Amino acid sequence: MVNSPCVAITGASGALGQALLRRWHHRGARLIALSCGPRDLELLDGSGQAIPLRDATWCVGDEERLRPLLAEVDILVLNHGINVYGNRSQDACHRSLEVNALSSWRLLELFAAVVVERQTAADPAAPRPRAEVWINTSEAEIQPALSPLYELSKRLLGQLVSLRVLDLAGPQLRIRRLVLGPFRSALNPVGLMGADFVAGEILRQARLGCNLIIVTPNPLTYVLMPMATLSRWLYFKALTRG
Repeated sequence: MVNSPCVAITGASGALGQALLRRWHHRGARLIALSCGPRDLELLDGSGQAIPLRDATWCVGDEERLRPLLAEVDILVLNHGINVYGNRSQDACHRSLEVNALSSWRLLELFAAVVVERQTAADPAAPRPRAEVWINTSEAEIQPALSPLYELSKRLLGQLVSLRVLDLAGPQLRIRRLVLGPFRSALNPVGLMGADFVAGEILRQARLGCNLIIVTPNPLTYVLMPMATLSRWLYFKALTRG
């Protein structure tokens, strides 16, 4: 990792978003908390001191407004999402697909374009470090989550990531997929894992160089997810072109 990276995290007001902000703060990162809706996020470190961070708001469907902000970002963590549980109404379908899948896909595409633009304009004598996107697709990509629309939307996001990584990942941009099991949050108050533990595991595996980061108590996911990711990559590479 580079010294003092600028890290932006969506879903920053949620349990995992806040845990990731704290973990990144301990690593000396400059932080941007991205939330839907106006709010002032105040986080304290272990000694009770306020963690310095910038708040920014955005709306699903209006990702383009974040373009100037993303020009400053080294690592973008796409962590936002909703869970409508058993609701299968038209509105629930629309919101689940937009929030859980399409908004993250649009932000991925936008950040990739921003990275190309700033790399082109960069001073050759002082190049920026390789940018990264971390995308929380969830264990629901391949495992039941007792919430059909959550599963459908996360599987769509996983498929889109597998497809677009063929063109977007490269020397300028690294894409990491976060496959997380049930952790305690407002979306899942009975999760088996703590958000801070999950955040710590995410950063630990990132330090090891993993692009597929899996944190779950379910041993099947550690077997099935790499197989699913590889099979999609081969399938899309064989049957599509950029």
